[in-house]
Amino acid sequence: MSEKHIDEISGVETTGHEWDGIRELNNPMPRWWVITFYLTIIWAVGYMIAYPAWPLINTATTGVLGYSSRAEVAKELSAAQESQAQYVTRIAQMPVGEIANHPDLLQFAVAGGSAAFKVNCVQCHGSGAQGAPGYPNLNDDSWLWGGDIDAIYQSIAHGVRFEGDDDARYSEMPAFADILEPGQIREVSAYVYSLTNPPRDAGLIAAGSEIYAENCASCHGDDAMGDVEFGAPNLADAIWFYGNSEAEIASQIANPKHGVMPGWVDRLGEPAIKQLAVFVHALGGGQ
Repeated sequence: MSEKHIDEISGVETTGHEWDGIRELNNPMPRWWVITFYLTIIWAVGYMIAYPAWPLINTATTGVLGYSSRAEVAKELSAAQESQAQYVTRIAQMPVGEIANHPDLLQFAVAGGSAAFKVNCVQCHGSGAQGAPGYPNLNDDSWLWGGDIDAIYQSIAHGVRFEGDDDARYSEMPAFADILEPGQIREVSAYVYSLTNPPRDAGLIAAGSEIYAENCASCHGDDAMGDVEFGAPNLADAIWFYGNSEAEIASQIANPKHGVMPGWVDRLGEPAIKQLAVFVHALGGGQ
């Protein structure tokens, strides 16, 4: 057995470790630290006995106190739902157009609609409801199916071209590639482009105007201002769904894209749909 080494200066035994001539003193841990350490072990054992701790195959030990964080969350959610119940009930029983006449309900509906929008709508319409190509901007004044609160409610509740709801809105622009010649599509595209931009080829406008009157005015109107009854967009407001270049306009005329919005009423329920409608209408673009 090797002889213990004692540090000459401090008189304390060393651990026997040495690094480049430097030795480590074998000082005992402070008594208060040792006591604290043992207390933490005792506390940990007590915690495992009192609270859920050990995972099992299908569950976990419940602990003698029977505490459950899930139960706590469920209790808090139940309390929150109970406090909101009076507002939800009133909203459910009230036409959506009358909610704005009640300041307390309006505030609650905007807050609830904002929360529902962030969970269900931002994926398509964006976090700021600014939309994207093929997905409408909900902040502007251009509405395919009308921007009053009842129209907004109808669109959210039942959707657009949504086969899962018999009350869904439907509009179907035909593929004019099967109806018009390529030259005619180029002419009418030039005319539609000229409604909001300086014409690229003025020689195409007159012929395009005639083609528009014969094939497009029945839905988009003689003035190209659109028709909410058909979901036909306004072509004269510089707000475009699938792009505003002549090539993009021609593509939409030749082989139109038809987006689908699901109906949400069966998934979210009437009160939530009304809150969403109030929130969207309050964004500033509602009519």
